[in-house]
Amino acid sequence: MQHLDRLVRALKRLPGVGPRQAERFAAYFLRASQGEVNEFITALSEVKSSVGLCPQCFAYSENDLCDICRDTDRNTAQICVVEDPQDIEAIEKTGAYKGLYHVLHGAISPLEGRGAEQVKVRELLARVQQASPRIEEIIIATDPDSEGETTALYLADLLRGQVGQITRIGYGVPLGADIDYMDEMTLGHSLKGRTKI
Repeated sequence: MQHLDRLVRALKRLPGVGPRQAERFAAYFLRASQGEVNEFITALSEVKSSVGLCPQCFAYSENDLCDICRDTDRNTAQICVVEDPQDIEAIEKTGAYKGLYHVLHGAISPLEGRGAEQVKVRELLARVQQASPRIEEIIIATDPDSEGETTALYLADLLRGQVGQITRIGYGVPLGADIDYMDEMTLGHSLKGRTKI
C-alpha cells in the first residue's frame, strides 16, 4: 500500500515520532471522517502561510512583532536567550519572568557542523549593541546538554562587557525528587549552583 507507506514515512519525520507512533497516526487518519482530515489539512496550510518569525526575537508570530515584543509592560532591559520557540512557552507558564526573549533556533554543535553562523547569534549581538537603553541582563536558558553548555559559554564570552550581567538558568535537583536517585552530573550541578538561604 504505497499511499499508506508514504504517509507513515512522512509522519516519521516529525520530531519524537517513531515507526509505531507514525503507524498509529496513519491509522487514525484512515478512520477519521473526511471533515476531520480536511480540518487538519487546512490547519497545516494556514499555519504554514500565516506564521513567520518575529524580526526582533525570532519567536513564531502572526504579526509584524510577536505578542511579547509588543507588550509595553515587559522589562526591556532583560533578554532571556533560548534555543527553540517552544522554550518561551515553558518559561512563560512559570509566571516568573517578565523580560524579553531571543530565540537562537538551535545550539552550537561542532560535531554536527553547526557553528554560531547557523544559529541566531549574530542577530543577538546586533540587538544588544543597538539596544537603548542598554541591556542590563542576558539570561542564558539553553538546554543543560553539551550543545547547550557550549552555546552558553560562547555567548557569555561574546557578550561579556556589553551588558550589565550575564546569568545562566539554574538546574539540578527537581522539586519533589529524592537525592539518592539523582545521577552524579545532576547532583554536581546542583552543588555548584547552590544559593544562599
